[in-house]
Amino acid sequence: MSTKARIPHWADVTLVPLVSIALAFVISAVLIWAIGESPWDAVKMMVEGAFGSSYGWGYTLYYATNFIFTGLAVSVAFQARLFNIGGEGQAALGGLGVALVCLYIPWPHWSVALVAASIGAAVFGAAWAFIPGYLQAKRGSHIVITTIMFNFIAASVLGYILVNILRPTGSMDPASPRFAPEIALPKLHEMLALVGIPFSRVPPVNISLLIAVGMCFVVWYLLWRTRLGYQIRAFGESEPAAEYAGISPVRITIYVMLISGGLAGMMAVNSVMGEQQRLVLNAVEGAGFIGIAVALMGRNHPFGVVLAALLFGFLYQGGAELALWTAIPRELIVVIQALVILFTGALDNMVRIPIARAFAAVRAR
Repeated sequence: MSTKARIPHWADVTLVPLVSIALAFVISAVLIWAIGESPWDAVKMMVEGAFGSSYGWGYTLYYATNFIFTGLAVSVAFQARLFNIGGEGQAALGGLGVALVCLYIPWPHWSVALVAASIGAAVFGAAWAFIPGYLQAKRGSHIVITTIMFNFIAASVLGYILVNILRPTGSMDPASPRFAPEIALPKLHEMLALVGIPFSRVPPVNISLLIAVGMCFVVWYLLWRTRLGYQIRAFGESEPAAEYAGISPVRITIYVMLISGGLAGMMAVNSVMGEQQRLVLNAVEGAGFIGIAVALMGRNHPFGVVLAALLFGFLYQGGAELALWTAIPRELIVVIQALVILFTGALDNMVRIPIARAFAAVRAR
């Protein structure tokens, strides 16, 4: 019997991730102490910087919005045991879809433009994920290798388009023109002002946050309440058994990659249309890779993805405050994030096995 089977489900989805995060933070505290700073003061500053004001909350939720989209993308693929690590490239091409929709079609209102931009982002992200999915399904090419390669290809394609096609005449900045002001997405402070709640006007968090939360419910319903979702999960549990039951591996592989790429592409609505109001070269900012850790920590469940995305939003915003106001370098914040990824991903069994033994000892009594 596997160690996972001996751990109760509640412990698997809560206790294991919490212990992993605690170990990562303990090692991070040692590193902070080693460079001459107080770990306790560092934690206080990170918490206050991320959650101590509406300004901090705004940036934390903005980063979390990006991570929800990319975390959902990885989660859907992993339900079929497909390791899609091409979210970075899919989100980058999703940004191109947003830019083309917003630049070349006149929209009367931001709400109509938002729907069209979301569709454009999803279509471009799904199209970029379709090629690795097709190669995996038809040619046997490993999905990990192809999606890694397509991240670099997407960066090159986007760079060429920005420099040679979308860049305004006379501009040296590799970026598209700004979108029309009438399609600017409403920020969170504007939405909360409708119900009389004051909020900082500075953070770029916008209505994309609600779309991200809505997509969590859509993914949950798809995976656990539809026939396609059952086929995806059955395929992920055992490909031979699923094929024996009449489930086509080719069809499921391509469908899953289309859904996963579409979710990753939709991240661009938040960063391109919501924050920058134009397409820039590095609009994704590593969120595609962070989505892998978010999905692993969230146990590939939409609700877990939201919590994990908030954690990484806290690390991003709290880490920025820490690097700004202390002698702790920004690179150490990246190390802390890497430790969280390491313990929740690669070293998962190192945490899981002692917990399984502890539960086995309790049962033996």
